[in-house]
Parts: sequence; C-alpha cells; structure tokens
Amino acid sequence: MPISLSHLRRYAIARSLFKPTTLMRAIEKLGFVQADPIRAPARAQDLTLRHRVTGYRAGDLERRYPKLALEEDFFVNYGFLPRTHHALMHPRRVQSKASPVRAKRVEAILAFVRERGAVHPREVDAHFSHGRVTNWFGGSSNASTQLLDHMHYRGLLRVARRDSGTRVYIARETALPLIPVAAIAVKAAGAEAASASNMDALVDVIVRKYAPLPAGSLGFLVNRLQYGAPQWAKERAAALARAKQRLGHYASAASSGIGRQRNDRNPSGGDPTIRCACSRPLIPWCGTGAASKYSGTGSIASRPTRQRRNASWAITPCRCSGTIGSSVGAMWLLPMGF
Repeated sequence: MPISLSHLRRYAIARSLFKPTTLMRAIEKLGFVQADPIRAPARAQDLTLRHRVTGYRAGDLERRYPKLALEEDFFVNYGFLPRTHHALMHPRRVQSKASPVRAKRVEAILAFVRERGAVHPREVDAHFSHGRVTNWFGGSSNASTQLLDHMHYRGLLRVARRDSGTRVYIARETALPLIPVAAIAVKAAGAEAASASNMDALVDVIVRKYAPLPAGSLGFLVNRLQYGAPQWAKERAAALARAKQRLGHYASAASSGIGRQRNDRNPSGGDPTIRCACSRPLIPWCGTGAASKYSGTGSIASRPTRQRRNASWAITPCRCSGTIGSSVGAMWLLPMGF
C-alpha cells in the first residue's frame, strides 16, 4: 500500500504520543529526553514527559533520577537516557590539548570527589580556588565548574542528583567497558566491527526517537553523534549510509509536506534549506544561565563574538514553528515494521 503524508502524520502521533506509562518506561520508549533549564513556558524535559508519564509533575524526573537506571549526558544534545544507551558512547576518547597543569587539576579534583563522595561545584571551587575563565557563551564561569563538566563528559564523573537545579557529582567507580555492549571481548582486529555496531545502535536510538525523518534531518542528527561519540566521528558517514539501506523509507512525490505553507513568516514554504525544529543546530547546554544574557542587549554584547551571535540565534523561534516539512525527492526514514 502506498504511504501518504496522512500515514506519516498518524505514524508520528502514534509513536510519540503513546499512552501514559511509568517514568522509566516512557524514557526507555523515547530513548532520550532532552534537558533544558529555561522555564519558558517550562523545561524541555517536563514538557516532554508531562503527556507521556502518568501523574507527572514538573521536576519529577530530577527528583526520581537517583533511583532510576538513567544517566545525564550528551547524546545529540544534552539530556537523560537509559544506561544501556549511555554505555554505547563510552569510553569517550577526546582529543585534547590539555596542559600539564590542567591534567594535575583533573587528578586532584577526582581524588577530592572520591574522598568526599557526592560533591557540589561550590565545594570544589571553595577547596581549590581555580579562579574564573571565559565560558562558551563569552561570559565568565568558575574554572572548577568547567573542569567538572569536562570530567563528566569524559566519563570520570557522573551526575548523582541535582540540588536546586545544580548538578551534584560522584566519581564513576565502575570502569566503563573499552568496547561497550556485546563487543567487550572483541580484540583489536574486530574493533572496527564493534564500533560500527555501536554506531548503528546509536542511529537506531535517533530513529526511534525522531521518526519519521527526512533524509536531511537524519543526516544532521547522525552528524551530532560527533559530540556523543567523538571517538567514532569519522564513521558517521558510513553509519548514515547503512541506515539508509536497512531502514524503511518513503520517497515523497509532492512538494507539499507536513510543514507550514509559504507565507510572510515562512517565505520559502517547504524549502529544505530551512531546517525544522528537529534538525536545527542547538547549542550544547553546559549548565550556564539563559543564553539571552548574551543575546544582544547591554554592554556585555557590545562585541559581536561568535559565541554571542550563536547564543542570540539559539533562542530565536524556529521559522517552521516546530513542524516537519518535505520537498520533492525527500526520503522519510522509518524503523522497519512500519
């Protein structure tokens, strides 16, 4: 039976707005829940889970996080995901030009965290007094907070809980496997196959979360895995090619789509050069304040640095208002069994 745009609409609604269930089951079904501290109108994780978890209230995810098999980490952006998915991305081998001084600071902080147990960034800053540094947005942050973020990203620390929204860290005592999931025992000769298997599994998480997807949106999201799994950044193109071969797909035959029609706010209509909400580049959240602080008001934005331009752009409403568009020849990628 030919697949129409009406089928795709029903498919997207059925997959995304499933019957409310428990918090852990909902996250497992979604595969990943993006986190955002901005409360306008509410945090992203609360907006996502409110309609998918029975009796959910704002903040339930953070309150119940310590007792759930979840991890806070970067996937295609920052958020919460099951530990089975988290293991696919670790250990991260990050190319870094860290100075000997920075390396010593990391070792000292790790020893401090192991001695104290769970630590708040304020405790680390009070103990080491590393001073302040320029953050990603062009503002100022505690150097110790940046180091904690870096150690968390590398897998040396994990988030134990949140205190008033601030991440509290503990040391990751259990070493992450060299090659996660079923490929732990694979030797060097089979490492390439193991990494391909993990990349395919990560792409499947993306598709289960965001399908149906135009090919361009899938390519963008797979490209974002360079942050979640930087050690396999060069294998993204091959993983995308395999996905297009093994996943069900639909080639559109019309220029119209689920997106909004051409109008004053959306002059290009379904033009694929205008990215929709799921394919729009996002600034990775690193626990700093709202990006609007650096968006172009006041003396702090007097110099149009790249960070401030990007921060301003990041809080600009998406031109497609979060809908999905298609164009002639666009491919919608779906999990098998549609």
